[in-house]
Amino acid sequence: MLDGCIPPDVHRAAAYREKGYWRGENLSALLRTWAGRHDCATALVDGERRLTYRALDAWVDRLAAGFHRHGLEAGDRVVVQLPNVAEFPAVAFALFRIGVVPVFTLASHRVNEIRHLCELSGARAYVLPDRHHGFDHLELALRVKGEVASLEHLFVVGDVPEGVEAIPLREVDAEPRPFPEPDPSEVAFFLLSGGTTALPKLIPRTHDGYAHQTRTAVSFCGITHEDVYLAALPMGFNFTWGSPGVVGTFRAGGTVVLAEGPTADDCFRLIQEEGVTFTSIVPTVAQLWLETAEWSPYRLTTLRSVQVGGAPLTAELASRIGPGLGCRLQQVFGTSEGLLSLTHDDDPLEVVERTQGRPISPGDEIRIVDEDGAALPADATGELITRGPYTLHGYYRAEEYNRVAFTEDGFFRTGDLARITPEGHLVIEGRIKDVIVRGGDKISPGELESHLLTHPAVARVAVVGVPDEYHGERVCAFVVPDGEPPALNDLRQALQARGLADYKLPDRVEIIDALPLTGLGKVDKKRLAAGGVTPRPAASAQPLQGERR
Repeated sequence: MLDGCIPPDVHRAAAYREKGYWRGENLSALLRTWAGRHDCATALVDGERRLTYRALDAWVDRLAAGFHRHGLEAGDRVVVQLPNVAEFPAVAFALFRIGVVPVFTLASHRVNEIRHLCELSGARAYVLPDRHHGFDHLELALRVKGEVASLEHLFVVGDVPEGVEAIPLREVDAEPRPFPEPDPSEVAFFLLSGGTTALPKLIPRTHDGYAHQTRTAVSFCGITHEDVYLAALPMGFNFTWGSPGVVGTFRAGGTVVLAEGPTADDCFRLIQEEGVTFTSIVPTVAQLWLETAEWSPYRLTTLRSVQVGGAPLTAELASRIGPGLGCRLQQVFGTSEGLLSLTHDDDPLEVVERTQGRPISPGDEIRIVDEDGAALPADATGELITRGPYTLHGYYRAEEYNRVAFTEDGFFRTGDLARITPEGHLVIEGRIKDVIVRGGDKISPGELESHLLTHPAVARVAVVGVPDEYHGERVCAFVVPDGEPPALNDLRQALQARGLADYKLPDRVEIIDALPLTGLGKVDKKRLAAGGVTPRPAASAQPLQGERR
């Protein structure tokens, strides 16, 4: 097991192998198997680029040899920050092939997150686009490379100016050669936590565990070689990558179609042109798709099902998705750490609209517990804890945090408030963890508060999530000013200058005279979120310029 990772309990590991959950599979060899089985079928569509399974596997072979020629070896870590382009899966599987562990991050992350991930993982390399949506990722990468001692190589999708110490990915190419097969029990890749600490933790996902997740998800969802999956959300999400997502579609021999983003016009066009049969989106995107579907010229007749997850889905919105998009809704509750729970095609409409279904694997164990860890009866609300064959055993290099994140018998504390209906369906009621979920993006209030406090006009601040029709929650900063109250745009620009990702910026600012406190002297965020503190009239007198929609 990679140094810094916690190995599974030996008895549970033996049981998972005995029951066939872990079959000794690695993702590199699986792609080769799928390529041999589906050969000339279309695996991947990225704009004008169409790759067969044979072509994708051959590209992966040459990339793997090219990365190795540049000095990458089994056990090395590489931060991969790419948008939805064909290079993302090609790079991921090429790194799997040589036993190198990719760290999946998002194109929206900026210098703070990238520096942290490179330092935490000890990354030797960083794969990035030259520019994306007007942002200069290469400039960011050069800055991080100068600050992180372990980082040796920058591989760039796009152009590299002459004299810049970075390697265009198109030059990462060499004659294929055999490499030792990765150990199926080893870490295949790292996902990022969306948790409550200021910066993300690394979630190790093993070959055997992820192979089980995608195999089971494909079976649960009935995915076949005739299916076409639209990757509308970023592929760095577990939701898009393997629930069943990209990897599951490859497993079934279907076709993955890449969208630049979840914009309705672009996605509707791709659905019609490519015959998309299923996709996965967050509730805010579902809302926008429903509004667009009323007047869109594109026909969605091939679309069989839409998975919706990543944030709370109201019953009212859930009831509109099927009729509005002409397909079946599948509710999803999943964590990057592991557990995946889905509604099924055979479930009654009420179950689909009001629950998050059932865990996909017979090896998934879930409990609802009270504050003392005691199991609660059906329909009682408490914390959801879980363990299973594809759920992590511990975060990477986070020994202290792992002591509180897991029970003594190995259950992962999700931090979610949930209940299980008498019929056995999971219902997520809210969160224990102090985290804001805005349209599927998870934002740490503590991180944002620490950056806001560096602004000279901010004396005290509390960041809370406030309800929003489109995003589920929006980010509101309650500021006690130091002198002249700061404007929203000034704070946003200051935070951008500090390297924060745009999705973490506050949507609104309320100026108040003092933060409310609980009896224990802590900031009373519940009171703030409930509107129990009156802001200064001037703070909301004008529309909030730059507010995100």
